[in-house]
Amino acid sequence: MEEKKTAYELVELLKKRGLKASSAESLTGGLVSKLITDISGASQVFECGVCSYSNRIKHEVLGVSRETLEKFTEYSRECAREMAQGIRRLSGADIGIATTGIAGPSGGTDEKPVGTVYVGISTKNDTKSFELKLGAGLSRAEIRERSAEQALALALRTILDES
Repeated sequence: MEEKKTAYELVELLKKRGLKASSAESLTGGLVSKLITDISGASQVFECGVCSYSNRIKHEVLGVSRETLEKFTEYSRECAREMAQGIRRLSGADIGIATTGIAGPSGGTDEKPVGTVYVGISTKNDTKSFELKLGAGLSRAEIRERSAEQALALALRTILDES
């Protein structure tokens, strides 16, 4: 189970560096938080998770701007960035991890087909967003699981790159 290994490595690295993490999840609906908190000792490094499935919560709780939601939509790099910044600000964590995208089976477009996912990672040094094209042929559950795994891997890589 690759996601368990990645979650374990992330929790251990956060502990080693004395860092705290939080998550803001739309597409993954709490899977990132679950994977982290499945690891013993996660309470030392995990502040909170917000399942921000609605645009109202993205805006009112996480501070995603109305302009971003209207101009770029909730399925965008820009939204993922603002979600990651918002959860970091809300929780006081050192790293914010955010996920948004289209898990399907409906909702996709030619421009953004099902399986288009955006991950935001925010630290005190920088905020980045990543686009994942997980592709057709995967189930909704598989897209969500792979998105959560990739979010953990991107958070781990970001912390390692900043050292």
